[in-house]
Amino acid sequence: MSKTTKIRLELYEPKFMEGLLAFELPDDQVKFTALPSKVLDAQEGQFPIVIVEDDNPVGFFMLHSTSRVMEYSNNPNAMLLTAFSIDYINQGRGFAKQGLRLLKKYIQNQFPNCDEIVLGVNHQNIAAQNLYIGVGFQDTGRRVIGSLGEQYVMSLRIY
Repeated sequence: MSKTTKIRLELYEPKFMEGLLAFELPDDQVKFTALPSKVLDAQEGQFPIVIVEDDNPVGFFMLHSTSRVMEYSNNPNAMLLTAFSIDYINQGRGFAKQGLRLLKKYIQNQFPNCDEIVLGVNHQNIAAQNLYIGVGFQDTGRRVIGSLGEQYVMSLRIY
């Protein structure tokens, strides 16, 4: 990835649909997340976020301000991050780390009442754990049980 590559976070718009529907992940990754095509139909309190490079979607995640957040945090100002993925063809270019590093500022601008992002990461998903820790998430010590077993609850404080 060149240093001039600029990425940004954008709330999903239909112009991103074709690119997001084309996302592919290998089996060892797709078991831990949901492809954008499976979660694009957002409900109230769900916000699909696209990681964009030059108007092309390279990554995706969902933010939740629903009651589901309370499974991960007692903080009424927290939001839950789910379904994080980088399209396989764009992996290894730093987009995951770059996108997550933009998260605090994005949250401050778009969701000013939010002061914490929480997520659950499977205990077997070491690559994702390292990514999240590398951008400032911390293990809360809390655990939840997901479809593939134990998940570590991680938190990123928004100041």
